[in-house]
Amino acid sequence: MNTAQDPRFVSRLTRNTLALILAGGRGSRLKHLTKWRSKPAVPFGGKFRIIDFPLSNCINSGIRQIGILTQYKAHSLILHIQKGWSFLRGEFGEFVELLPAQQRIENNWYTGTADAVYQNLDILRNHDPAYVLILAGDHIYRMDYGTMIAHHVETGADMTVGCIEVDLETAKGFGVMAVDEEGLVREFAEKPDDPKPIPGSDDTALASMGIYVFNKDFLFEQLIKDADTPNSSHDFGRDIMPSVIEKYQVASYSFQDPRSGKQAYWRDVGTIDAFWAANLELIGVTPELNLYDKTWPVWTYQEQLPPAKFIFDNDNRRGMAVDSMVSGGCIISGSKVSNSLLFSNVRLNSYSEVNDSVILPDVEIGRHCRISKAVIDKGCKIPEGTIIGQDLEADAKRFLVSPGGVVLVTGEMLGQVLHYVR
Repeated sequence: MNTAQDPRFVSRLTRNTLALILAGGRGSRLKHLTKWRSKPAVPFGGKFRIIDFPLSNCINSGIRQIGILTQYKAHSLILHIQKGWSFLRGEFGEFVELLPAQQRIENNWYTGTADAVYQNLDILRNHDPAYVLILAGDHIYRMDYGTMIAHHVETGADMTVGCIEVDLETAKGFGVMAVDEEGLVREFAEKPDDPKPIPGSDDTALASMGIYVFNKDFLFEQLIKDADTPNSSHDFGRDIMPSVIEKYQVASYSFQDPRSGKQAYWRDVGTIDAFWAANLELIGVTPELNLYDKTWPVWTYQEQLPPAKFIFDNDNRRGMAVDSMVSGGCIISGSKVSNSLLFSNVRLNSYSEVNDSVILPDVEIGRHCRISKAVIDKGCKIPEGTIIGQDLEADAKRFLVSPGGVVLVTGEMLGQVLHYVR
């Protein structure tokens, strides 16, 4: 069956699919950015949160039954979901449901990705979907899950794994698969020291995206089996995948751009360097991730803010931004922004410059500041005359300097108590 020409076939499948977004992780590689919020709640792209991307993919794919599994410091994430994702209509069987760790089984918190789903089996049984889509809540990408679910059904698979091609060094941080000519997974290694390359390539491996489609009954069976397995870490990649590839049909689904047939945009923004780079990619003339594409909108909660304002036009005091994205509520007062991304409600005072930087919401930068190649966390008040990014050795004494030379600044590093982070 040609699913590309049969949208009703796909829509029936997505209507019978329950998506579960795993959003309980801290994301420790983001360092201080996740000290008071979980990784899926980290702001991204000027006005969004990371979790908005898989959530928007669900809505745009026609999946309207969504559960979000939370655990680590989830308050800001929960507030965001309540404010921005309550528009689905329960009377039509649509919902975005928060599933926090509740110690529903024995006295354990979520001990792994598979355990997180297992602890909510009673809720899943009550919803009774035909298919369950497991998603990570901490990646940036646009994907039509409908085509993946259709591929899962057409191949007769018990489980389907979304995958991308990555270089061998990157593959060391992912689950790596080997597939046969029919695309069935024959080998799987979680974060191998020596990843196995794709046949015909010396420098590319096939990596799991952490996206899985299961037949409902098969998923329940495997979760119960895993829960009863001694010494299991109760993780989809480490435990479920290796245990099923020999006995069952586990299909791979290559994530490609349907227009070009090439590798589609997908970013793991799990480090400060990756987070900084992925944000600044958006300001390019033709970025791979086009936030202005009306056919695939990214939904979010957005405050009602006035437009950005640029004031003063003197030779030595001009409010301006070049090759940048500036969000609502920002005031660029007699200062210059270049090659940077400013989130909402940023105030930049006179005679200051911001270059190659990502400035999160509610930041105020004082006069005569020079900021380069930095990530400034939400709510920071940068004192007048502060210089960041020009002397990394000096910066490292006050802030965090990444391996790639990006300076991360948080309120606590400045002696400001900002535990309210939302």
